[in-house]
Amino acid sequence: MNDQQYMKQALRLAKQAQGRTSPNPLVGAIIVKEGEIIGQGYHHYAGGAHAEVNALEDAKEEVVGSTMYVTLEPCTHYGKTPPCTETIIEAGIKRVVIAMKDPNPKVAGQGVERLRRAGVEVDVGLLAVEAKELNEIFIKYITTKRPFVILKNAVTLDGKIATKTGDSKWITGTKSREFVHKLRDQVDAILVGIGTVLSDNPRLTTRLSQGGQDPIRIILDSKLRISSEAKVIKQESKAKTIVATTDQASLEKKEELEKNGVKVVKVGNKAVDLELLLEELGKQEITSLLVEGGSQVNASFWEANLVDKLYYFIAPKIIGGSEAISVVTGAGVEKVKDGVKLDIKTIKEVGDDILMIGYPDYK
Repeated sequence: MNDQQYMKQALRLAKQAQGRTSPNPLVGAIIVKEGEIIGQGYHHYAGGAHAEVNALEDAKEEVVGSTMYVTLEPCTHYGKTPPCTETIIEAGIKRVVIAMKDPNPKVAGQGVERLRRAGVEVDVGLLAVEAKELNEIFIKYITTKRPFVILKNAVTLDGKIATKTGDSKWITGTKSREFVHKLRDQVDAILVGIGTVLSDNPRLTTRLSQGGQDPIRIILDSKLRISSEAKVIKQESKAKTIVATTDQASLEKKEELEKNGVKVVKVGNKAVDLELLLEELGKQEITSLLVEGGSQVNASFWEANLVDKLYYFIAPKIIGGSEAISVVTGAGVEKVKDGVKLDIKTIKEVGDDILMIGYPDYK
Protein backbone atom coordinates (compact mmCIF):
# COMPACT_ATOMS: atom_id res chain seq x y z
CA MET A 1 0.00 0.00 0.00
CA ASN A 2 1.09 3.60 -0.61
CA ASP A 3 0.39 6.93 1.11
CA GLN A 4 -2.82 7.50 -0.84
CA GLN A 5 -4.22 4.06 0.00
CA TYR A 6 -3.46 4.52 3.68
CA MET A 7 -5.19 7.91 3.67
CA LYS A 8 -8.23 6.45 1.91
CA GLN A 9 -8.48 3.93 4.71
CA ALA A 10 -8.27 6.73 7.28
CA LEU A 11 -11.11 8.56 5.47
CA ARG A 12 -13.23 5.40 5.48
CA LEU A 13 -12.68 5.07 9.23
CA ALA A 14 -13.68 8.68 9.83
CA LYS A 15 -16.90 8.25 7.86
CA GLN A 16 -18.07 5.53 10.25
CA ALA A 17 -18.97 8.22 12.79
CA GLN A 18 -21.18 10.28 10.46
CA GLY A 19 -23.86 12.02 12.49
CA ARG A 20 -22.26 11.22 15.83
CA THR A 21 -19.43 13.74 16.33
CA SER A 22 -21.23 17.10 16.07
CA PRO A 23 -20.11 19.79 16.69
CA ASN A 24 -16.73 18.15 16.16
CA PRO A 25 -15.30 17.01 12.81
CA LEU A 26 -15.06 13.49 11.42
CA VAL A 27 -11.49 12.27 11.83
CA GLY A 28 -9.75 8.98 11.11
CA ALA A 29 -6.14 7.94 11.76
CA ILE A 30 -3.90 5.04 10.81
CA ILE A 31 -0.42 4.15 12.07
CA VAL A 32 1.92 2.35 9.67
CA LYS A 33 5.30 0.79 10.46
CA GLU A 34 7.49 -1.02 7.94
CA GLY A 35 4.62 -1.25 5.46
CA GLU A 36 2.11 -2.69 7.92
CA ILE A 37 -0.88 -1.07 9.63
CA ILE A 38 -0.24 -1.49 13.33
CA GLY A 39 -2.99 0.76 14.69
CA GLN A 40 -6.10 2.57 13.56
CA GLY A 41 -8.92 4.57 15.05
CA TYR A 42 -11.45 7.33 14.55
CA HIS A 43 -13.26 9.97 16.59
CA HIS A 44 -16.46 8.23 17.71
CA TYR A 45 -18.41 11.03 19.39
CA ALA A 46 -18.06 14.59 20.68
CA GLY A 47 -16.19 14.59 23.97
CA GLY A 48 -14.66 11.20 23.27
CA ALA A 49 -11.03 10.38 22.48
CA HIS A 50 -9.69 11.81 19.24
CA ALA A 51 -8.79 9.61 16.29
CA GLU A 52 -5.05 9.90 16.89
CA VAL A 53 -5.39 8.70 20.49
CA ASN A 54 -7.63 5.81 19.50
CA ALA A 55 -5.16 4.76 16.82
CA LEU A 56 -2.28 4.84 19.30
CA GLU A 57 -4.24 2.82 21.83
CA ASP A 58 -5.06 0.29 19.11
CA ALA A 59 -1.38 -0.16 18.17
CA LYS A 60 -0.29 -3.80 18.18
CA GLU A 61 3.39 -2.96 18.65
CA GLU A 62 5.78 -0.13 19.51
CA VAL A 63 4.95 2.99 17.46
CA VAL A 64 8.34 4.73 17.69
CA GLY A 65 9.56 5.55 14.19
CA SER A 66 6.21 4.92 12.53
CA THR A 67 4.06 7.06 10.22
CA MET A 68 0.59 8.35 11.13
CA TYR A 69 -2.00 9.16 8.48
CA VAL A 70 -4.72 11.47 9.78
CA THR A 71 -7.58 13.11 7.89
CA LEU A 72 -7.45 16.43 9.80
CA GLU A 73 -4.62 18.45 11.33
CA PRO A 74 -4.00 17.30 14.93
CA CYS A 75 -5.18 19.74 17.58
CA THR A 76 -2.85 21.80 19.76
CA HIS A 77 -5.31 23.04 22.37
CA TYR A 78 -6.67 21.68 25.60
CA GLY A 79 -10.42 21.02 25.43
CA LYS A 80 -12.30 18.00 26.70
CA THR A 81 -9.17 16.05 25.73
CA PRO A 82 -5.43 16.94 25.75
CA PRO A 83 -3.67 18.19 22.57
CA CYS A 84 -3.11 15.40 20.05
CA THR A 85 0.15 16.99 18.89
CA GLU A 86 1.74 16.37 22.28
CA THR A 87 0.49 12.78 22.36
CA ILE A 88 1.96 12.14 18.90
CA ILE A 89 5.32 13.69 19.84
CA GLU A 90 5.55 11.76 23.10
CA ALA A 91 4.73 8.51 21.30
CA GLY A 92 7.73 8.93 19.01
CA ILE A 93 5.85 9.08 15.70
CA LYS A 94 8.45 9.91 13.01
CA ARG A 95 6.17 11.18 10.21
CA VAL A 96 2.62 12.52 10.05
CA VAL A 97 0.66 12.74 6.79
CA ILE A 98 -2.32 15.10 7.04
CA ALA A 99 -5.16 15.33 4.52
CA MET A 100 -6.17 18.90 5.38
CA LYS A 101 -5.36 21.67 7.80
CA ASP A 102 -7.88 22.62 10.48
CA PRO A 103 -10.43 24.95 8.82
CA ASN A 104 -10.77 27.00 11.99
CA PRO A 105 -8.89 30.21 11.07
CA LYS A 106 -7.88 30.66 14.72
CA VAL A 107 -5.92 27.41 14.87
CA ALA A 108 -5.18 26.43 11.24
CA GLY A 109 -1.55 25.43 10.81
CA GLN A 110 -0.64 25.43 14.49
CA GLY A 111 -0.68 21.65 14.73
CA VAL A 112 1.63 21.34 11.74
CA GLU A 113 4.02 23.94 13.17
CA ARG A 114 4.12 22.25 16.58
CA LEU A 115 4.93 18.85 15.10
CA ARG A 116 7.66 20.26 12.85
CA ARG A 117 9.25 22.16 15.75
CA ALA A 118 9.48 18.84 17.57
CA GLY A 119 11.30 17.26 14.64
CA VAL A 120 8.38 15.33 13.19
CA GLU A 121 8.25 15.13 9.38
CA VAL A 122 4.88 16.50 8.23
CA ASP A 123 3.18 16.30 4.82
CA VAL A 124 -0.10 18.15 4.21
CA GLY A 125 -2.69 17.96 1.44
CA LEU A 126 -2.97 14.28 0.52
CA LEU A 127 -6.58 13.66 -0.61
CA ALA A 128 -7.51 17.13 0.64
CA VAL A 129 -10.54 17.37 -1.68
CA GLU A 130 -11.99 14.14 -0.29
CA ALA A 131 -11.24 15.23 3.27
CA LYS A 132 -12.99 18.57 2.78
CA GLU A 133 -16.05 16.88 1.30
CA LEU A 134 -16.17 14.51 4.28
CA ASN A 135 -16.15 17.47 6.67
CA GLU A 136 -18.19 19.96 4.65
CA ILE A 137 -20.59 20.35 7.58
CA PHE A 138 -17.83 21.07 10.09
CA ILE A 139 -16.05 23.46 7.71
CA LYS A 140 -19.21 25.54 7.18
CA TYR A 141 -20.00 25.64 10.88
CA ILE A 142 -16.51 26.41 12.21
CA THR A 143 -15.95 29.22 9.69
CA THR A 144 -19.41 30.87 9.82
CA LYS A 145 -20.98 29.66 13.09
CA ARG A 146 -24.02 28.67 11.04
CA PRO A 147 -25.32 25.20 10.17
CA PHE A 148 -24.69 23.54 6.81
CA VAL A 149 -28.07 23.62 5.03
CA ILE A 150 -29.14 20.55 3.07
CA LEU A 151 -32.29 20.84 0.98
CA LYS A 152 -34.13 17.61 0.17
CA ASN A 153 -36.80 17.49 -2.53
CA ALA A 154 -38.88 14.60 -3.86
CA VAL A 155 -40.61 15.44 -7.12
CA THR A 156 -42.38 13.86 -10.08
CA LEU A 157 -40.96 14.11 -13.58
CA ASP A 158 -43.14 17.18 -14.13
CA GLY A 159 -41.74 18.89 -11.04
CA LYS A 160 -44.67 18.39 -8.65
CA ILE A 161 -44.48 17.59 -4.94
CA ALA A 162 -48.23 17.10 -4.45
CA THR A 163 -51.46 16.91 -6.44
CA LYS A 164 -53.99 19.73 -6.68
CA THR A 165 -55.71 18.28 -3.59
CA GLY A 166 -52.45 18.35 -1.61
CA ASP A 167 -51.95 14.57 -1.66
CA SER A 168 -48.25 13.68 -1.57
CA LYS A 169 -48.07 10.10 -0.29
CA TRP A 170 -45.94 8.90 -1.77
CA ILE A 171 -44.04 10.65 -4.55
CA THR A 172 -40.94 8.48 -4.27
CA GLY A 173 -40.47 4.79 -3.53
CA THR A 174 -39.53 2.87 -0.40
CA LYS A 175 -35.78 2.89 -1.05
CA SER A 176 -35.70 6.67 -1.51
CA ARG A 177 -37.62 7.20 1.71
CA GLU A 178 -35.22 4.92 3.55
CA PHE A 179 -32.33 6.95 2.12
CA VAL A 180 -33.91 10.11 3.56
CA HIS A 181 -34.18 8.49 6.99
CA LYS A 182 -30.45 7.75 6.80
CA LEU A 183 -29.93 11.44 6.09
CA ARG A 184 -32.03 12.34 9.11
CA ASP A 185 -29.89 10.03 11.21
CA GLN A 186 -26.77 11.97 10.20
CA VAL A 187 -27.90 15.58 10.70
CA ASP A 188 -28.39 17.67 13.81
CA ALA A 189 -31.77 19.12 12.86
CA ILE A 190 -34.66 18.90 10.40
CA LEU A 191 -36.85 21.81 9.32
CA VAL A 192 -40.34 22.15 7.83
CA GLY A 193 -42.89 24.93 7.56
CA ILE A 194 -46.17 25.15 9.45
CA GLY A 195 -48.02 24.26 6.24
CA THR A 196 -46.43 20.80 6.24
CA VAL A 197 -47.29 20.29 9.90
CA LEU A 198 -50.93 21.31 9.43
CA SER A 199 -51.45 19.22 6.28
CA ASP A 200 -49.38 16.11 7.04
CA ASN A 201 -48.89 16.10 10.83
CA PRO A 202 -45.45 14.48 10.39
CA ARG A 203 -43.31 12.98 13.14
CA LEU A 204 -39.98 14.14 11.64
CA THR A 205 -38.17 11.26 13.30
CA THR A 206 -35.61 8.76 12.09
CA ARG A 207 -37.16 5.40 11.35
CA LEU A 208 -34.59 2.81 10.33
CA SER A 209 -34.64 -0.93 10.89
CA GLN A 210 -31.38 -0.66 12.85
CA GLY A 211 -32.60 2.28 14.93
CA GLY A 212 -30.94 5.66 14.56
CA GLN A 213 -31.10 9.04 16.25
CA ASP A 214 -33.81 11.66 15.81
CA PRO A 215 -32.79 15.12 14.62
CA ILE A 216 -33.93 18.23 16.46
CA ARG A 217 -37.25 19.28 14.90
CA ILE A 218 -37.60 22.90 13.75
CA ILE A 219 -40.92 24.38 12.62
CA LEU A 220 -41.30 27.73 10.84
CA ASP A 221 -44.52 29.21 12.23
CA SER A 222 -44.81 33.00 12.13
CA LYS A 223 -48.18 33.13 13.97
CA LEU A 224 -47.88 30.01 16.16
CA ARG A 225 -50.70 28.15 14.45
CA ILE A 226 -49.26 24.80 15.47
CA SER A 227 -51.43 22.60 17.67
CA SER A 228 -50.07 21.46 21.01
CA GLU A 229 -51.32 18.01 19.98
CA ALA A 230 -49.16 17.86 16.84
CA LYS A 231 -47.00 14.75 16.56
CA VAL A 232 -43.81 16.82 16.45
CA ILE A 233 -44.69 17.94 19.98
CA LYS A 234 -46.44 14.95 21.55
CA GLN A 235 -44.31 12.02 20.38
CA GLU A 236 -41.64 10.42 22.53
CA SER A 237 -38.20 11.43 21.35
CA LYS A 238 -34.89 12.43 22.89
CA ALA A 239 -34.67 15.25 20.35
CA LYS A 240 -36.31 18.55 21.19
CA THR A 241 -38.70 20.62 19.09
CA ILE A 242 -37.99 24.27 18.25
CA VAL A 243 -40.64 26.56 16.82
CA ALA A 244 -39.32 29.63 15.03
CA THR A 245 -41.85 32.44 15.14
CA THR A 246 -42.25 36.24 14.96
CA ASP A 247 -43.60 39.22 16.86
CA GLN A 248 -47.05 38.27 15.56
CA ALA A 249 -47.20 35.25 17.88
CA SER A 250 -49.41 35.45 20.94
CA LEU A 251 -47.73 35.26 24.33
CA GLU A 252 -50.43 32.87 25.54
CA LYS A 253 -49.73 30.34 22.77
CA LYS A 254 -46.00 30.68 23.31
CA GLU A 255 -46.39 29.82 27.00
CA GLU A 256 -48.68 26.90 26.13
CA LEU A 257 -46.06 25.43 23.81
CA GLU A 258 -43.26 25.95 26.30
CA LYS A 259 -45.26 24.05 28.91
CA ASN A 260 -45.22 21.15 26.46
CA GLY A 261 -41.42 21.25 26.28
CA VAL A 262 -41.16 23.25 23.06
CA LYS A 263 -38.45 25.88 22.69
CA VAL A 264 -39.95 28.96 21.02
CA VAL A 265 -37.58 31.47 19.40
CA LYS A 266 -38.61 34.80 17.91
CA VAL A 267 -36.65 35.61 14.77
CA GLY A 268 -38.46 38.27 12.80
CA ASN A 269 -41.30 40.78 12.80
CA LYS A 270 -43.90 39.53 10.32
CA ALA A 271 -42.05 36.65 8.64
CA VAL A 272 -39.43 34.32 10.06
CA ASP A 273 -36.00 35.74 9.21
CA LEU A 274 -34.02 32.71 8.04
CA GLU A 275 -30.68 34.48 8.45
CA LEU A 276 -31.44 35.22 12.10
CA LEU A 277 -32.73 31.69 12.59
CA LEU A 278 -29.52 30.13 11.26
CA GLU A 279 -27.48 32.39 13.55
CA GLU A 280 -29.59 31.26 16.51
CA LEU A 281 -29.19 27.59 15.57
CA GLY A 282 -25.45 28.09 15.28
CA LYS A 283 -25.38 29.44 18.84
CA GLN A 284 -27.02 26.18 19.92
CA GLU A 285 -24.21 24.22 18.21
CA ILE A 286 -26.54 22.89 15.52
CA THR A 287 -24.08 22.28 12.71
CA SER A 288 -26.31 20.71 10.04
CA LEU A 289 -29.89 21.35 8.97
CA LEU A 290 -32.00 19.18 6.67
CA VAL A 291 -34.78 21.21 5.06
CA GLU A 292 -37.78 19.08 4.07
CA GLY A 293 -40.24 21.89 3.56
CA GLY A 294 -42.89 22.57 0.98
CA SER A 295 -42.69 24.79 -2.08
CA GLN A 296 -42.75 28.10 -0.20
CA VAL A 297 -40.09 27.05 2.32
CA ASN A 298 -37.95 25.81 -0.57
CA ALA A 299 -38.39 29.17 -2.31
CA SER A 300 -37.44 31.10 0.82
CA PHE A 301 -34.15 29.25 1.19
CA TRP A 302 -33.29 29.56 -2.52
CA GLU A 303 -34.18 33.26 -2.67
CA ALA A 304 -31.93 33.96 0.31
CA ASN A 305 -29.04 31.89 -1.15
CA LEU A 306 -28.99 29.74 1.97
CA VAL A 307 -28.88 26.24 0.46
CA ASP A 308 -25.46 24.58 0.75
CA LYS A 309 -26.29 21.17 -0.73
CA LEU A 310 -29.19 19.62 -2.63
CA TYR A 311 -30.61 16.08 -2.62
CA TYR A 312 -33.14 15.95 -5.44
CA PHE A 313 -35.19 12.78 -5.89
CA ILE A 314 -37.09 12.38 -9.16
CA ALA A 315 -39.86 9.79 -9.34
CA PRO A 316 -41.00 8.25 -12.66
CA LYS A 317 -44.49 9.73 -12.37
CA ILE A 318 -46.50 12.49 -14.02
CA ILE A 319 -49.12 14.29 -11.92
CA GLY A 320 -50.08 17.17 -14.18
CA GLY A 321 -52.47 19.97 -13.35
CA SER A 322 -51.89 23.70 -13.22
CA GLU A 323 -53.02 23.69 -9.59
CA ALA A 324 -50.76 20.82 -8.53
CA ILE A 325 -48.01 21.99 -6.18
CA SER A 326 -44.61 22.70 -7.74
CA VAL A 327 -41.35 22.08 -5.91
CA VAL A 328 -40.44 25.79 -5.70
CA THR A 329 -42.87 28.71 -5.74
CA GLY A 330 -42.14 32.21 -4.44
CA ALA A 331 -41.53 35.20 -6.69
CA GLY A 332 -39.04 33.46 -8.95
CA VAL A 333 -36.60 35.16 -11.32
CA GLU A 334 -37.46 37.16 -14.41
CA LYS A 335 -34.64 35.85 -16.61
CA VAL A 336 -33.47 32.26 -17.04
CA LYS A 337 -29.88 33.47 -16.73
CA ASP A 338 -30.67 34.63 -13.18
CA GLY A 339 -31.68 31.18 -11.97
CA VAL A 340 -29.47 29.36 -9.46
CA LYS A 341 -26.95 27.16 -11.26
CA LEU A 342 -26.21 23.77 -9.77
CA ASP A 343 -23.01 21.76 -9.80
CA ILE A 344 -24.33 18.20 -9.88
CA LYS A 345 -21.75 15.80 -8.44
CA THR A 346 -23.75 12.56 -8.35
CA ILE A 347 -26.61 11.03 -10.32
CA LYS A 348 -27.72 7.56 -9.31
CA GLU A 349 -30.70 5.24 -9.19
CA VAL A 350 -32.40 4.65 -5.85
CA GLY A 351 -34.97 1.96 -6.46
CA ASP A 352 -37.18 3.24 -9.29
CA ASP A 353 -36.22 6.86 -8.57
CA ILE A 354 -33.28 9.00 -9.64
CA LEU A 355 -31.27 10.94 -7.08
CA MET A 356 -29.23 13.98 -8.02
CA ILE A 357 -26.80 15.39 -5.45
CA GLY A 358 -25.19 18.75 -6.02
CA TYR A 359 -24.16 22.17 -4.81
CA PRO A 360 -25.53 25.58 -5.80
CA ASP A 361 -23.27 28.10 -7.48
CA TYR A 362 -24.46 31.54 -6.37
CA LYS A 363 -21.81 33.45 -8.34
